[in-house]
Amino acid sequence: MSNDQNALADARAAAPALAAIADSFVGARRQGRALPGFPGDIPDDLVTAYRVQDLAIAQWPDRVVGWKVGFIAPERRDASGDERLLGPIFAKQLQMTTGSQSVFEVFEGGFGAVEAEYVLRLDADAPAGKLDWTPEETAAVPSTLFTGMEVASSPLATINQLGPRVVVSDFGNNNGLVMGVEIPDWAHRSDASLACTTSIDGRQVGQGGATTLPGGLRAAFAFALSRSARRGRPLKAGDLIATGNATGIHDILPGQRACIAFDGHGSIDGVATAATAKDEGDWRA
Repeated sequence: MSNDQNALADARAAAPALAAIADSFVGARRQGRALPGFPGDIPDDLVTAYRVQDLAIAQWPDRVVGWKVGFIAPERRDASGDERLLGPIFAKQLQMTTGSQSVFEVFEGGFGAVEAEYVLRLDADAPAGKLDWTPEETAAVPSTLFTGMEVASSPLATINQLGPRVVVSDFGNNNGLVMGVEIPDWAHRSDASLACTTSIDGRQVGQGGATTLPGGLRAAFAFALSRSARRGRPLKAGDLIATGNATGIHDILPGQRACIAFDGHGSIDGVATAATAKDEGDWRA
């Protein structure tokens, strides 16, 4: 969706119920507060849920720098056939690790979790007009791989229980991304060579790696390229793709510490803190 205010006004007028859902999620996120339930009727399908997401992105006072990819269990898919979903990652919620402990926000009373991630950065624009990608075709798009940790958090505590249409409606249940070190020459590595573990407060809660992702890294890459192009948001050089949870989805509360150890590629450490109200300015660069 264009950020043009006339186009936004037209889109809101055409779907007031969807705009009200977007308004509720954006308002709760900006105020750092939880929601008692889904704010309206759950969208009928993923296409409609992406309309809600687009309306919310248009209102959020920051720029999109990438997308998180989430897997959809077969029994929860709709007529679109999508096996994954997308949610935006915003510039102000992107952190680069410097070897020190990161601090990230989760919504107290809402949903909060961390996920080990392998993060791709596009090093060239995706070809204009190409709407469908296979995993093999992604090799034509130069990219760099990094370690990462997704902050999966929403004002809605039941977001994952309610399913992918609700997840898509609220920014894909994303509230930030912490990026670690580059994994060199990833295109010539096997997914099996990329392993990691996740711990919360010193206790291991998950183990896995790139092979945990159904179809592997390139399947997630292909989906992100395809769905983004079909939404009219083709991926560009510099865009990030968090490819999916590599050890599971691990609940975290304010005050708890997460550590993700990537075999041979260091670790990412962070402490969760309660989300706070954001200023009312516009943060777009």
